[in-house]
This record gives sequence, C-alpha cells and structure tokens, in this order.
Amino acid sequence: MRRESYRDKAVVIRTHDFGEADRIIVLLTRGHGLVRGVAKGVRRAKSRFGSRLQLFVELDVSLYPGRNLATIAGADTLNYFASGIIEDYQRYTAACVVLESAGKLAVVEQGEDPWLYDAVVATLARIRQDPHPELVLDSFLLQAMKHAGWAPSLFDCAQCSAPGPHHAFHPAAGGAVCLNCRPSGSAEIPEQTLHLMWLLSGGFWEAAEPYLEQPEILSAAHRLTTAHLQWHLEQKLPSLRILDQG
Repeated sequence: MRRESYRDKAVVIRTHDFGEADRIIVLLTRGHGLVRGVAKGVRRAKSRFGSRLQLFVELDVSLYPGRNLATIAGADTLNYFASGIIEDYQRYTAACVVLESAGKLAVVEQGEDPWLYDAVVATLARIRQDPHPELVLDSFLLQAMKHAGWAPSLFDCAQCSAPGPHHAFHPAAGGAVCLNCRPSGSAEIPEQTLHLMWLLSGGFWEAAEPYLEQPEILSAAHRLTTAHLQWHLEQKLPSLRILDQG
C-alpha cells in the first residue's frame, strides 16, 4: 500500500549521482529525521528544481515515501545560506562539518528531532556572518552532544564527580578528570579551556568574547570538542580533517 506524500522543511546533508540523470539526496528534515530520497532528472539542464537541492539551503520539500528511497517531487527555497559560505574556505569547511556531524547524530526516517534541525539552520545562518566560524561550529557540536546525551563534563570530574576546575581531559573518561581519576593519555589543559567550552555549550557568546584574544585556548577547546565528538561517534569525520588542515 502506497503511503501518502508529505511536505517538510529540510536541508541537504550530502548528494551523489545516480544513473544517467538522477541524484540521491540525503536530507535532514524537521519532522521526519534523516530521509534518503531520489531527485529524478535533476542533472538535466531543464530540471525544474535541481539547482535548489544543494548544500547550505533551507528547503520546503515534497516527498513520496518509497520502500528504500523517497521520491523528491518538489523543492522550494526558504533560506539561502550558501552566499557568504561557499566563497570562504573557513566558513565552507566549518559548515560542511556541521552538516556531516548532524547526519551522524540524526535519527533515521520518521525519527522526529526538530531541535537538531533548528540548531543546524541557526548555525548555518551564524557561520555565514560570524567572523569566527570555527567557534560557531564548536558551540554547535557541544550543544548537539548535550542534546544527544553525551556532553563532556566540563567542571566536575567525569568519573568521581569531584568538583573542579580540573586540568585534564579524556574523551573516553567522559571529559574533565581529577588527578586521581585521570587515565593514561589525558590531555593536560588550562582550566580556561574548559570554561570556554562551557560558555560555548550554553551559547554565552558575549562572555566568550575575551577568549578571542587567546588563540591557544581557542585551539585547545576546538581540539577537545572534536576529539570528544569523534570518540563517541566511533569514527573520524572527513570534513573535520579538511577543516583542521586548512
């Protein structure tokens, strides 16, 4: 029995060509989680909506559910974030990490998660304009990990709950660790690094501004944030490797 078509807000997570003229589009939707769909004929020059199915665009899409792939029947642009992102390497690579990490954190089709969708859209909008796109990315990742239920401990010891501030961090231990609990291989860090991460996890942008003059603290916070993310995902993110090589 054919399920009814539906409309939803969506952003494109990734795409790849399929057949001679079609394209597989992976969408993060607001009401149906992660949806894999096929856009038929969009690689032809006369495609009606192929140019809209691209990265960094918020869409209103029309979908017909299928056994393995939905069919994307239409797409209207709601917000166009690409201008201001694709021209700048740091913004572009940071925005790519947002999309890739969201795709890993999102649930499968029918798994509604409007928080994640709204966070992605808001982050793309901020990356487009903020002079510090990597900081915006780290804030998104910390908040997304908190939403997923595995945020790093940034004050109390992740193992014994001894109050901080502490000066060591290990993703496998759960974040900040005290002298008694720190495992081998823990990162030795100044307490300001964890404080910055706490500010970013709460979206306290004004309070975080003094750290913009301390590049070593910014770099350490980014390194710990992404290490914690990839440890819990149990995989490396290619887009993150490209960002950090830039």
